[in-house]
Amino acid sequence: MSRPVPFATTIEVRDTCLCLHVQRAARALARRFDEALRPAGLTNGQFSLLMALNRPEPARMAPLCRLLAMDRTTLTAALKPLERDGLVASEGDPTDRRSRLLRLTEAGQARLAAALPIWRETHAAVEAALAGLGADALRAGLLALA
Repeated sequence: MSRPVPFATTIEVRDTCLCLHVQRAARALARRFDEALRPAGLTNGQFSLLMALNRPEPARMAPLCRLLAMDRTTLTAALKPLERDGLVASEGDPTDRRSRLLRLTEAGQARLAAALPIWRETHAAVEAALAGLGADALRAGLLALA
């Protein structure tokens, strides 16, 4: 018979678990940016994906997966509504028939441009809320964990 974990341990984990604190913060930030970007017709995840595709040359799936910390299946599912809405186009890679190239369409570029001022305003408010805590140090710590 296993021994029950004491409630004091639950409190310890609640108060110290970095994973829990990062998850809670990520969910809160995601909700905040989702609400802010709603008038532009995007979620925060879609904004990040469109921004990741904002490049001079079309993107391949593997580097995009690494950048966004997504597996291929999750990225494919995230791309479907953007492709359906005409914001992203997928085409065969002429150098590798097994690979696809992804690019923003003109509509995708326009949607991203419309969302950018909203993102900037929301991001500035988030950074202001971190005043004295060091947003740069937080970014560095999160990058170290990623």
